[in-house]
Amino acid sequence: MTTPKIMIVDDDFSVRNLVYRFLSRKYRIESAADGKSAMALFEQFNPALVILDWNLPDVNGYKLCQEMQSRTNVLVLILTSRNDEADKISVLAAGADDFMTKPFSLAEVEVRVEALLRRIRYIHPSQSQRLVFKQLAINPEGREVTLNDKPLALTALEFNILHFLASHPGQAWSRPQLIQKIWGCDYVGDGRVVDVHIGQLRKKMEVDSSTPEFIKTVRGYGYKFEPPEGSKV
Repeated sequence: MTTPKIMIVDDDFSVRNLVYRFLSRKYRIESAADGKSAMALFEQFNPALVILDWNLPDVNGYKLCQEMQSRTNVLVLILTSRNDEADKISVLAAGADDFMTKPFSLAEVEVRVEALLRRIRYIHPSQSQRLVFKQLAINPEGREVTLNDKPLALTALEFNILHFLASHPGQAWSRPQLIQKIWGCDYVGDGRVVDVHIGQLRKKMEVDSSTPEFIKTVRGYGYKFEPPEGSKV
């Protein structure tokens, strides 16, 4: 079995070194101290998971997270020193799979890393058939989505959510069910992550995100994908 590769990006040497030494017992590890060197290393190392500090000296964690996920289906665990609601939402909206608030314990690092790496099996949808709903087309093999013949720039998680919901049109799913199906039953993060990513999806694909056409809210329960009227299901 191939040893998973993890990249640590943090400008704080003590944090970077501590996590590096701890995780090196089980994984192949590389590290970087800033955004520029991180992107160069990312291209060479091709990690399965990046542990990324939210506040780097030369680049915002939001931008770096999105840049990495636009190139591969890498998992991203954000490290942040802030614990307010707005900061958590920003982290999840960037496409991060999970986050930890500094200071943290090495035991927490281990639990979250193991849980995220088990999620790798959810990255590639099992159904390869292209889904078409009038002006919306979802291609799971190329992980591409077009709306009105224009490509949508989705994060890996946004694509997984949309593809899963669209593969079961009209079926309502609760938040715990979506977390189990898409994140994996061992997900240990914040359950509101579903709402954040649904909100981001709606901003990208709905004419009016407050009155969505595709991804509907099932009040008191969760969400469902509603095909446009006249679509063949």
